[in-house]
Amino acid sequence: MEDMSSVNDESEAMNEAPAAEAPAAGADDAQTRIAALEAAIEAAKQESLYAMADTQNVRRRLEKELQDARAYAATAMARDVLSVADNLARALGTIPAELREDEKFKGLVTGLEATAKELESAFRKHGIEKFESMGEVLDPNRHQAMIEVPSADAPSGTIVQELQAGYTIKDRLLRPALVAVAKAPD
Repeated sequence: MEDMSSVNDESEAMNEAPAAEAPAAGADDAQTRIAALEAAIEAAKQESLYAMADTQNVRRRLEKELQDARAYAATAMARDVLSVADNLARALGTIPAELREDEKFKGLVTGLEATAKELESAFRKHGIEKFESMGEVLDPNRHQAMIEVPSADAPSGTIVQELQAGYTIKDRLLRPALVAVAKAPD
């Protein structure tokens, strides 16, 4: 009988062992679920941070584009008006000195000069500036070489004549200067 009781004791111990392991397995399962949920929360936090950063970058880019649009909105109009300024300067440059002093033409010349000054003032007000090219080394970012002129006086690649003035708007090139560049004489 002793053998039977020891078998019963072993059976009871076996039955108790799974019961003791069941809570432990459930605890491991709960720990696994908690770890998975914590990982999911961390991933969601990261995604949220990335989305916020992306939104902020988009907002900054749009603000920059809006500032540029405001600053350079007049670019097309300015390019068109530059030809008017060029023609006005050419007209003033062709008036001989004797006509400038003639009483009949003095008012006309004064009006043309006042118009040219007002146009330059409007250009400055909107950030449009003429830049000087004479004597500078050719810069393809600011100048467009139209012809090469043999010259013993100027080094090769130096601008010796400005055919059309160049302009910038704020910090950008509005129109390159059309220039003649020195080259070594033959």
